[in-house]
Amino acid sequence: MIDLDKLERIKARWHEVTALMAQPEVATDPARMAALGREHVELREVVEAIERYEALLRERDDLRGLIEAGEDAELVRMARAELEDLEERLPEVEEDLRFRLIPKDPEDARNAIVEIRAGTGGDEAALFAGDLFRMYARFAEQRGWKLEVLDSSPGAVGGFKEIIFSLSGPDAYGTMKYESGVHRVQRVPVTESGGRIHTSAATVAVLPEAEEVDVQINPADLKIDVYRSSGPGGQSVNTTDSAVRITHLPTGLVVTCQDEKSQHKNKEKALRVLRARLYEQERARREAERSAARRSMVSTGDRSAKIRTYNWPQGRVTDHRLEGDDKNHALEQVIDGDLDDIIRALRTAEHAERLARL
Repeated sequence: MIDLDKLERIKARWHEVTALMAQPEVATDPARMAALGREHVELREVVEAIERYEALLRERDDLRGLIEAGEDAELVRMARAELEDLEERLPEVEEDLRFRLIPKDPEDARNAIVEIRAGTGGDEAALFAGDLFRMYARFAEQRGWKLEVLDSSPGAVGGFKEIIFSLSGPDAYGTMKYESGVHRVQRVPVTESGGRIHTSAATVAVLPEAEEVDVQINPADLKIDVYRSSGPGGQSVNTTDSAVRITHLPTGLVVTCQDEKSQHKNKEKALRVLRARLYEQERARREAERSAARRSMVSTGDRSAKIRTYNWPQGRVTDHRLEGDDKNHALEQVIDGDLDDIIRALRTAEHAERLARL
């Protein structure tokens, strides 16, 4: 049974957040406004689910009242039919609300920064990294997200040794976080003359994008180098020193960006990636402290875990975190950006696990 008092508290908090966002002192505080804005979006979805659930409960009570009154036989017959239909719909609405009542990761509403790196497999791994990038680009397009390449290093025969890009749109990080880990491919490489199947891999890291108000970077902590950008095989692709390498001295993190012809734009993009990595580093530290003794079955961040295999000869994609019918999917659809079924199954598995712990 859902705690109705809890539902009232959630609705009260939503009204409170709405009122706070209208206050002048909050509007002039970017950090607080950003935090309240994220909470407002999250609460609005929950409040809408609560209102759907409560409307059904009121309708059920009204129908039961009509049936108990029994004043009109035809009206009672119609009320019984409507009540039967409503009681069939109610469990689904209640289950949806239960999922929405699970405390969300506050980072889910953020934009995402995605880093794809070719792993074992040489040129074939770089080609596969390119396939993954195209898969995510199509997925983003289907969702109406904006994709912006922040940095890339092309492979010698195509694809990418590394590509870093941002995804901006509703629930971008909350959706893409399930993609972090090792993606493995089994196929005959274009570079293989003997027709043998090879296994290659690429790693994907998905980070919540940090805003300037989230991470304060002291300029004195940065070592900034500029150099001439280069393409595959090391050839120069620019005649000016526009590429930027930023080293964060306290942590040793290094970020490079060379995609833009403008040094200023490359620096701006590199700082976005650096902020995301610093933010993720701190977030991972806090999460480790909170759950040192507990590991989620649904990986949403371990870039060393093998999460998925793309088997070309069998036309199948296998997600190793799922079971039963959810485990295997049609390769052609997935590689064309149709990730909805996989992500929905992963999200459902994660929700079920978290519900069991409540």
